[in-house]
Amino acid sequence: MKDLKHLSYFEDLLQDANNELVIQARGEGKKCVAYVCENTPEPLLNLEGCFSARLRAPRTSSMEMATYYLTSFLCEYSRALLERAMEGGFNFADCLIAPDGCSMINRCVENMELLHTMDQGKENFFYENMEIPMKADDNGLNLYVLQCKNHILKPLQEKFGIDVSDAAIRKSVAEHNRVCELIRAIGEFRKGDKPTITGYEFSVITLATYAAPKYLIMDKLEETLEELKTREPDEKSPFRARVVIVGSEIDDPEFIKLVESTGAFVCADRYCYGSFPGRDPIQLTEDKDALTQICRQYMYRGQCPRYMDQAKMLGRRAYVNQLAKEYNADGIIYEQVKFCDPWAYERMVGSHVLHDDYGYQVLSIDRPYNVSGVGQLRTRVQAFIESLEIKKIQGGAK
Repeated sequence: MKDLKHLSYFEDLLQDANNELVIQARGEGKKCVAYVCENTPEPLLNLEGCFSARLRAPRTSSMEMATYYLTSFLCEYSRALLERAMEGGFNFADCLIAPDGCSMINRCVENMELLHTMDQGKENFFYENMEIPMKADDNGLNLYVLQCKNHILKPLQEKFGIDVSDAAIRKSVAEHNRVCELIRAIGEFRKGDKPTITGYEFSVITLATYAAPKYLIMDKLEETLEELKTREPDEKSPFRARVVIVGSEIDDPEFIKLVESTGAFVCADRYCYGSFPGRDPIQLTEDKDALTQICRQYMYRGQCPRYMDQAKMLGRRAYVNQLAKEYNADGIIYEQVKFCDPWAYERMVGSHVLHDDYGYQVLSIDRPYNVSGVGQLRTRVQAFIESLEIKKIQGGAK
């Protein structure tokens, strides 16, 4: 297929957390609100006068110093973030907001604060740690709303003078929804027998919406959508099987590239930093305040294994099954970053349930945060894709 016009631009944005659009937005006087977890409602971080940046540590190599503080038993994502923070790689942030998504990210952010990795010389810098629900119900919603008020809206208003009114929140939701609608529309081109966008390309574009100010990439998202409407697919597809990738943080599209290099087409993405459900538009009505509606939708649509009630646990597997059917997947890759406790349990149970109860072939893997040069991982994925291809040739069920 012909190269997408803006793909290299999006790729360049992902090479550094402090990318050119982050620099541009800060140069315009906007405050950078850094965050580390999908359980932090994005629209509240993108109110007029500020913008969000979800922290990543691209091109990570050594994590020796972070391992000293966090030990080798904590997940590589949390250690990579702390290492990068200690290196000064997140000095562009004006504040950091983190929910207690897991004990490991709590330890990471705690050490960032204790070591003053981002706040030196910044009078109004603040760290905020939110408590978020573990069960989706009315009590959980009340907690969520209160935490967002106290740990997001209140400090943004007091420290930076940000307008946190209901009208301001609704305006931010409108911008958020436009990005979500564009990503959803772009993702639809993965559905056909001859898709006109690869999983790698889609992952790069989606990740850019987390890593860069949304208002500065809106035009390129719109141009990309129009470009895809007339893009001609390859006459002969290089892909032998279609897979859904499910699991923990994937903030490096090189993992998707590795999977697709084995002959798989990544047709759907149910992982942290992906589009499902992170790029679901937020529906607002006039009869309720915007904050409560945002929190309700984040809580009930969330697929994080932090939610431990029975309905949520069963719903996570049903959600993956729904995606696999909608995107005509042949198999599922369940992944987690090494030593990630919440996704380790979810991967173990979920991979068995999706195989035994839903009938899918499932590859269950734990992987390093930095996947470059991982030959053993490539071999495992390649063997899985070959098994899917053989199953298709034999006409077997999923």
